Amino acid sequence: MNRVPLARRAQIISCLVEGNSIRSTERMTGTHRDTICRLLVEVGEGRAQLMREQMRELPCRRIQVHEIWAYLGKEQTHLTRQDDRSRLGDMWTLVALELGPTYRVGKRTGANAVAFMTDLSARLANRVQLSSDALSTYVDAVERAFGADVDYGQEVKFYEAEPIGAGRYSPPKVVDRSRVVIAGDPDQAHISTSLVERQNLTMRMSMRRFMRLTNAFSKKAQNLAAAVSLHFAHYNFVRVHRSLRVTPAMEARVSDRLWSPDELVERTSA
Repeated sequence: MNRVPLARRAQIISCLVEGNSIRSTERMTGTHRDTICRLLVEVGEGRAQLMREQMRELPCRRIQVHEIWAYLGKEQTHLTRQDDRSRLGDMWTLVALELGPTYRVGKRTGANAVAFMTDLSARLANRVQLSSDALSTYVDAVERAFGADVDYGQEVKFYEAEPIGAGRYSPPKVVDRSRVVIAGDPDQAHISTSLVERQNLTMRMSMRRFMRLTNAFSKKAQNLAAAVSLHFAHYNFVRVHRSLRVTPAMEARVSDRLWSPDELVERTSA
């Protein structure tokens, strides 16, 4: 990896965070795909460590959490009895959004939900209003992680029947929704998951392995986790958001300046 110049490594990382696949990045940069995958893991894991250290004491007020689906190796419906279901099939990334403080990649289990919420609660400087969808594991996870120190509500959506025929890949239309207070005293007008659901679209556009109906799915859990870490590193420290006019890290006073792609690679490869 040390034989690859810094400018080339930064070019590779820039290609990946803009939604290019491993093979298209290989063609654009003239770098072998094995080297690209090693760099992805190196920078992604290094960035995850920096996120754990720096995204602390965050002054968030309203946080939305949601989950986004991907898969490893093959889709869940194609698994056989001989397949290791802990390493293949459905994988879910739990995401929190106001300044993108944390995420967790893993199976859709209660244990992962508790770990995700515990990590989230440890990063906050004050009481927050928390919103989620109606995933049942969130209720216990929030109670275990926050206790009574949270205002928590769920947005419950009701969908029309799943479309069939030519439109079967389109998401079902929301026909009704309700807001349910779970704990504390949340402002019901702000019980919503619309922003974090929009973040899911950003993730799908920024990481080819999350795109549906492609052959760019992850083969290894380590690569998937590294790609998510890299995405949030770029999202928080490098990418200027139009609504903020700065990066989320600068808005949260975690960083006092805009990071460059070169610095992102240097800091996480050190």
